[in-house]
Formats: sequence, C-alpha cells, structure tokens
Amino acid sequence: MTKKGSLTVISGFSGAGKGTIMRELLKKHPEYALSVSVTTRNPRPGEKDGVDYHFLTQQEFDRMVAEDGLLEHAGYVDHCYGTPRKYVEESIAAGKDVILEIEVQGARQIKEKCPDAIFLFVTPPSAEELHHRLTFRGTESEEVIRERMQRAAEEAGEMAWYDYLIVNDDLDEAVELVHRTIQEAKNAPRRQPEMIAEISEELKKLAADDK
Repeated sequence: MTKKGSLTVISGFSGAGKGTIMRELLKKHPEYALSVSVTTRNPRPGEKDGVDYHFLTQQEFDRMVAEDGLLEHAGYVDHCYGTPRKYVEESIAAGKDVILEIEVQGARQIKEKCPDAIFLFVTPPSAEELHHRLTFRGTESEEVIRERMQRAAEEAGEMAWYDYLIVNDDLDEAVELVHRTIQEAKNAPRRQPEMIAEISEELKKLAADDK
C-alpha cells in the first residue's frame, strides 16, 4: 500500500521571493510536486502557461469554481487565483509531497480543510527590502506597488498562525531551510493536529461510556 504524501502550503508577501525559492527547490529536489495554480491575470515577461500558472479567462475560472474543481480560490489585486483540486488529491494519494504556493486567503481555506498540512510563510528581512524588490522587479506601476505594500501590511497580521517563518535573505539558505522544514515536519512522530483529533475522539468516547 502506497503511503500518502504530505501537503505543504507556502505563502508570503508579493516580492518576498517565494516563486524563486520554489523554482530552486524543485531544481535541487525534483521529488516534490508543485501544484500549478490557475489565475485570471496576464502572464509576466518570461512566464509560461502550465509552468508558472495556468492562465485562464474569468469565464473559465468561474466555471471551475462552479464545478468544485478548485481546492481553494481567492482574489488578489483585481485578479483571481485558485488551486486545481484533482492534481493535489491524486498526487498526495500517490505518495507525493505536494507544495502549494498560494496567497493568505487561500491558505486559510486549506487550513480549515486540511489542518494537518504544513504551513510556511516567506518574508524578506525587512519592509524596506520588500519595497526594493517590488520596485526592482519592474513589472508593476507605482500604484500597484503601493497596493502590494498595503496588502503586505494587512497580511503581516496573518503570519502568526503559520507553522514556520522563512526569512529569504540568502536564496540558497532559504531553499534548504524550506526543504529541511518540510521533511522534519512531515516525519515528526506525531503532528499536533493529529494528536488533538485523537485525544478529542477518545474524550468523546469516554464521556459517552460514562452516561
């Protein structure tokens, strides 16, 4: 019988470098299965359909939502993003360690559905460095950069419920930290959510027996 794989959710501020971390992680550790999200935004220079994202029209995206084809979906800066359900579920069943690179809104949905997933948040070492990276990227207007910085300020309050914080100061170190964190978390003898569920179930049974 094939042992089920694990599910890791990686979020982070726009411009924190989580996409770059994912590309380098897969180069060094191709055993991971990265779920490619769907989005209604236009491709950035160099991005490829089916590799970076599945680029959809709003109508195509809405159809997937209606057909329950997305494990999670959310809006971000006037565009929609989502995770195809079928790929994730089939990969985990086949024993793959699946990684989702998604925004905080979607991560919260996964947290409710899959509490035993591993949650990582990527951040640069400072807010000043985040602004520098967004500006240096050169793909957004000043208005969009301001929106992304405002969104980052809002998302900062969500960092606390993630399991692990990944500070992306040195890329190679961040990549290996992500890999090591996932492996240590998934191989822990007892994950806390599993233990909580088991204890809760035992308490319910004991309470029922005492009646």
